[in-house]
Amino acid sequence: MRPSANIRTRLTRIGKQADHEIDLADAALWLSSVGRPGLKLEPYHRHLKCLVSEVGRYAKVDQEDPDMELRVEALHQVISRRYGYLGTEEAFDDLDCANLSYVIDRRTGLPVLMCVIYLHVAMELGWASEGIDFPGRFLLRLEHLGERVLIDPYASGGVVTARDLRDLLKAVVGNHAELSPSLYEAANSRDVLLRVQNNIKVRQLREKNLDEALETIEAMLLFAPDRPKLWREAGLLYARIDNVKQAVAALEEYIRLDTGDSARYSTTNLLQELRARLN
Repeated sequence: MRPSANIRTRLTRIGKQADHEIDLADAALWLSSVGRPGLKLEPYHRHLKCLVSEVGRYAKVDQEDPDMELRVEALHQVISRRYGYLGTEEAFDDLDCANLSYVIDRRTGLPVLMCVIYLHVAMELGWASEGIDFPGRFLLRLEHLGERVLIDPYASGGVVTARDLRDLLKAVVGNHAELSPSLYEAANSRDVLLRVQNNIKVRQLREKNLDEALETIEAMLLFAPDRPKLWREAGLLYARIDNVKQAVAALEEYIRLDTGDSARYSTTNLLQELRARLN
């Protein structure tokens, strides 16, 4: 489903923002409204504000600077125990679980959106926090006074150890895989939003819903217009549904962004073929 004019305006505005200016939870809610026409976002914003307030109250932020243990405990006790947020295996097969409004309604969803909720609360409280796009999970990293911990919002906000991560990595990638610093790199807000939408797109492509997958990519391009691979993907899908004009426009944008990646040569050849068909 294509976003309404109002949603398109909002997503385009996000696309012009610097990453640090993006309100991640708000942006994810705007994206969730694409699939739920007429959705009122105010109740969801109130719920998130309530989570922030209750976690802060539990951690006694108005009285002292809580230590790391209390921060982790507050997130777990309020978000998971009090409000019932918990990941389920069924979430990986349910398209609605890639929609933040549904996740809030149902208190479960994909790991990345569970992390968005935890990350929003932590950041609103001024706690140093980052999302980590680890294979098979999306984790929250908290840092305080030189101490760092990783917690798994999908698994009720529990702390994960290096051994836990190694076991998860091998289960997802294979027994040959080993932990490396690159696996702990923080994901910026735009990357998190792309990860959310990519889950939707992958499912649509798996079900051969090319038109719907294109609509998802078009929405992604509104808030991430400088991502060359998205333009290339859009161009290839337009070509598959025989929309040559749009395919040419998308692939020209891909070339204009001067990626220099391995697909540039084959894409240039395809673009020439498509231009010839237009003529």
